[in-house]
Amino acid sequence: MQGKTRSWSQTSRPVERCVRIMIRVTCGFAVVLCLSSCATPVVVSPPPAEIKAARQAEILETLNRLGRNGDWLVIRGYHATDNAVSVLTNTPWSHAAILDKDNHQVIEAESQGVHTSLLSDFVAKSHRLLLIRPNWAAEKSSFQALVRARALVGKGYDFLGLTGLNVPDRYYCSELAVAVYKAYIPASEQIPRPVTPAQLHYWGRILYDSGDPIK
Repeated sequence: MQGKTRSWSQTSRPVERCVRIMIRVTCGFAVVLCLSSCATPVVVSPPPAEIKAARQAEILETLNRLGRNGDWLVIRGYHATDNAVSVLTNTPWSHAAILDKDNHQVIEAESQGVHTSLLSDFVAKSHRLLLIRPNWAAEKSSFQALVRARALVGKGYDFLGLTGLNVPDRYYCSELAVAVYKAYIPASEQIPRPVTPAQLHYWGRILYDSGDPIK
């Protein structure tokens, strides 16, 4: 019996050690989430209706004036998934899309997959918006990027993408934004995985920032 007791005790030590490690990791993750939630608002609320309408008109006018096909739009949205992305990435940005100016649309990847949305609807769900011109954008490359984006409409959403576990032929929002320019990205230029909406400005030039409507 003593031999059996010693054997059980010896084999239980690695299990207990693993449990302690898991508890520490879980606690550490919880602390990170708490710190992140302190650094960026968990939820943002739209401004009063009259202010929101005026801002939307101003943003649309600016996009029509400064934007080009293939530009990136990076936003902080109002949806629950926007809140989750913003907190988990500890940034004020939660979503990205590709501008299809000719059709007054954007091409974006959301839970329902890659799809088109009216530009006005996209602006309406934006608390704050950046217009970014990718570093690889030129007349030919921007045209081809938009053609590629349109061809990807209907593809599935990459739910694991922001964890770094990319699923082939599926896309999350900022992954899609970079992927459509893949043919024009130099081999020497390394794009990390995952790439978050907040990181897109590293590979582009910010042409417009709508600012926070509450401030």
